[in-house]
Order: sequence, then C-alpha cells, then structure tokens
Amino acid sequence: MTHFPPMPKDIDIKTDLPLNRILQGDCVAQLRRLPSASIDMVFADPPYNLQLKNQLYRPDQSKVAAVDEGWDKFADFEAYDKFTRAWLTQARRILKPQGTLWVMGSYHNIFRIGAILQDLGYWVLNDIIWRKANPMPNFKGTRFTNAHETLIWAARQAGAAYVFNYQAMKALNDDIQMRSDWFLPICSGGERLKTNDGSKLHPTQKPESLLYRILLAASQAGDIVLDPFFGTGTTGAVARQLGRNFIGIETDTRYIRAAKARIAKIKPPAAADIEVTKSAKQQKRVPFGVLVERGLVKPGTQLFGAARRYQARVRADGSLQTTAPVAAKRATKKEAQKATNPPAKKTGSIHQLAAQMQNIPSCNGWTFWHVAKGKKLIPIDELRQKIRNEGNDG
Repeated sequence: MTHFPPMPKDIDIKTDLPLNRILQGDCVAQLRRLPSASIDMVFADPPYNLQLKNQLYRPDQSKVAAVDEGWDKFADFEAYDKFTRAWLTQARRILKPQGTLWVMGSYHNIFRIGAILQDLGYWVLNDIIWRKANPMPNFKGTRFTNAHETLIWAARQAGAAYVFNYQAMKALNDDIQMRSDWFLPICSGGERLKTNDGSKLHPTQKPESLLYRILLAASQAGDIVLDPFFGTGTTGAVARQLGRNFIGIETDTRYIRAAKARIAKIKPPAAADIEVTKSAKQQKRVPFGVLVERGLVKPGTQLFGAARRYQARVRADGSLQTTAPVAAKRATKKEAQKATNPPAKKTGSIHQLAAQMQNIPSCNGWTFWHVAKGKKLIPIDELRQKIRNEGNDG
C-alpha cells in the first residue's frame, strides 16, 4: 500500500496531490488521505453487487465469463449500502465546490446509490442511459436483454456552479444538442485487455468512448479526475488523452500493473489539440469599451444594424448614440417624415440601444451591430474575438 504523509493546509494542491498515480488499497481508506476540496471530478464504477447464485451457460453449454470476483460480493444489501455511503461521503468531501460526481451501475445497484447520494446532499443533474450497441444476450430467455447501464451525474450540492462544456458536446454530436441517452459499444476487440490465456483481464472493463464523452463534457484541460475503482485504468487512459490529471485507487495488483502499462503507452496531447468549442459564458468577457480603448473601433465610428436600417455613432466611453435611421432613397413615407422631424437622439450601451431602436425587451448588441469595412458589414463580435484569441496562438 502506498502511504502519503499528512498534508498541510497551505499546500499547493496541484503539486502535492499524487497526480497521475495509482494508489493501492481500500478506496475509503485512500480517499480519507486526500485533502478536502481538491478534486474537480470523481468518476466511479463501483461494484454492482450482482448477487450471482449460479453459473450461467450459453445455449451451446459454454460457460459465460460472469462477474464472480470477490470485490463484487457483499453479505447483504445493508453491507453494500454501508460501503456505498462511506465512499460517497469521502468523494463529496474531496470534491471542489464546483466539482461533480459521475457514478454508474446496473439495475442491481444504481437505485440504491442514487438514494444514498441524495441523502448525502449531492444534487442530481442528469441520469444518463448508456445504451449498449452490442449487449450480451439473455441466454435463458426469461427476461428482457439487459442492454443498458445508468450513469448519475451530480453536483456537490444544490445550486453549485459546475463545468458543462455544452457547445463541445453539441459539436461532438454534429451540432445537435447532446441527449441523455448514449448509444455506444461495449469494450471489445483490441481495446479489451486480456490475460496470457486470452481471457478477459477484467470482467467489467468500460469502453474508452464512454469515458471520453464524460471527461470532455464535464472537465477542463488540467483538471484532476479521481477514480476510486480504477480497475485496468480506462479513466486514466482517457484523462491522459485529453490533457487531464488523474488519481486512481485500486486494490488488485494485476489491474494496477496492466493500467500502468496501458497509460504509459499514451503520448500526452499538444495543448492546441484538446481545445474545445466554448459557449459564450465560458469565453473571456470583453466589454465593448475595450474595443474602443484598443482602437479597433474609434470614437465617431458609425455602426449599422441589419441592412443598414439602424445606425448609431460610437462615443469615447463605448456608449452609442443614434444617428439618421435610414437613407432617404430607402425610406417609407412614414420614415421620411420621421427623418424630417427626427426624435430626440437616444444613447445607451450596444445592447440597450439595439433593443430600444427595435422596441423589444432585449438584444445582443454584439451580433446586431456591424462596422463597415469597404462595402461589407462586419459584426463587431468578430473584433471582440480578436481580443479573445490573443495569447492563444501556440
């Protein structure tokens, strides 16, 4: 078992945590060694407590490699619930205030886990259905084929801020909003780790595609992702691919050796390769006044709305003032009369004035207003993006 000395309160978490390492031992004991509020995400694939009583055979009488490991056996539901409450309690303690928990399971355990995590104060954000593209058949023909597993995504507490890369998920899904039912294959082929005799090394190894989607959705480059049931290291492998840090906890030395070898083969990505599409809220805030300060839009510049129908002049402090609304040749009779007897000039921010001129409650001035570049109109949002991109090259 790996031991860590007590960590002082003033540590630099990112340099003193056992980053990109696998801790061997009981998950609850190892979780207790970690400092509070130090982890960005916990992904957990705990024992399912399948309660298997008999061997399972295919129609040709070949034996099905079921989950019969000692780590999946509990005396009763009370013992399983006690274990679940213990690790979920520690997981919540080590999560940062904006951190989230992902936990998955089958019908055997996910409902018990869901009730316990809600009792502990977690706030459920989504339940995700992983629909398996190639599930194992129900060989006895006595029930429906178990073709899915359930994931719970939960914030540390109600009302907490959390990371959700919405635009990245939309981009991953051909620019369509990502749904909560995910159709992905189970782990198979070359991705499945095998023993020397060709059998599965781990009975419940999860596919990298599943972890890829989870980490891309709810973490950022450089974040720390902890997996208290590390197994053969799928979480660590995907974390390394996406430029995240990981901490794994695992009891079985066979799995630890395999996970270390697997992760060591992965080359860390370049920073530019793991950038994702960001939503407006995730991007650096740039007030319109910064464009004026930087000379990208000078005081006195004329801004135009759609089809040049609306016009305003930029003032030195970044506010706008209305100017002649329409060209005479395009004016209707009513508009021409207004031009002859124009109303008092209005002033306001790029958003306020755009809304006032259209007589609507609100308007995004960044997309409404344009600046003339020759005969073309360029949205002022393009100028804002130039400032946002500064420092991102290389």
